Amino acid sequence: MTLSTPLLAAAPLLAGLIGPALLGAAPDREQAAITAVPAHTAKRSDIVEHVAARTGADQRRVLDYWTPERMAKALPAGLLDAVTDDLLSGLTSRAGIQATPELSGRKADLSIPRHQAAARPGTGTAGSRPSGGTVGARWITGGQVAKTTGRVFMTVGGADFVCSASTVKSANRDVVVTAGHCVKDGAGEWAGNWTFVPGYGMAGEHPYGQYTARRMFVAGPWSRSGDDNYDVGMVALATSRGKHVADAVGTQEIAFNPARGGQAFGFGYPADPPYDGGHLVYCAGRLKDDPYAQTRDQGLGCDMTAGASGGPWMSKFDAATGKGTIMSLSSFKYSDDERTMYGPYFGDSVKALFNTAEHA
Repeated sequence: MTLSTPLLAAAPLLAGLIGPALLGAAPDREQAAITAVPAHTAKRSDIVEHVAARTGADQRRVLDYWTPERMAKALPAGLLDAVTDDLLSGLTSRAGIQATPELSGRKADLSIPRHQAAARPGTGTAGSRPSGGTVGARWITGGQVAKTTGRVFMTVGGADFVCSASTVKSANRDVVVTAGHCVKDGAGEWAGNWTFVPGYGMAGEHPYGQYTARRMFVAGPWSRSGDDNYDVGMVALATSRGKHVADAVGTQEIAFNPARGGQAFGFGYPADPPYDGGHLVYCAGRLKDDPYAQTRDQGLGCDMTAGASGGPWMSKFDAATGKGTIMSLSSFKYSDDERTMYGPYFGDSVKALFNTAEHA
């Protein structure tokens, strides 16, 4: 496995550029992939846990950290205009790749936005009804998905990032699923100040509360080497306003070992142009296997950008109710194909991850 492009988005200059490369994790990924546990042989109990804001004081500290100003600054705007050549040179030399990699079959390590500044036809626009085949449009239909999907705010290496996540039906009524790189920087550090805001609004509204992380879980292969086959994180949340997140916004179903292929709807809060991070966006289409066979992931036609990482992919999705079954999530894109998103297969290891989180 080669280098990946997690779809993070961040406020500080460095964060908007490099994602996990910020902590120098990219070279470790490439080396560790040689010895990573294959996807089909991973132990179901191979789970790594991190205790986050468990006490009331810790939770208040995290909530106080995310002022409206910090949340607003988490949106990347014109970051490349301020980048110096020396900075880019240093970052790319650490990653061992060119600043704008275009190698067929490689996953670029730098999260440098290369998307068009203006929306393409059908991109980021609202339609009169949900489409079963779109690479990106604003979700305006409402329903359950507009409440269960939200933005994640977190700090890694001193930089503030944003991702996407979704609630799932769980025994403790506290679990959200997101990308592994939105929880832990591969073999690097865990994210701090981790907070989930369901139904996030453009002006920073949090109509259903803000939920800090109590405990965070990733699979061992992700924690050891950033193996993209395991780019999944499960987070058990604290309550907000005295409510479990499931009681406040509802949940989506989750499925494991589903049939490959088929129709899927993907959701998230992309923040790089042509998107702004303030609106829920969706993609829809047929799933396909990784054409380079570097992962067991499946691809979905989707031009969502940084910030969409961790957003849920659903099968059996009912556009009228906004309910479906989560069976993957937004993880990475190949550098030579900006219009296909890839998501990990939810096999036994993800099932074990979920079973652990829902009883945390």
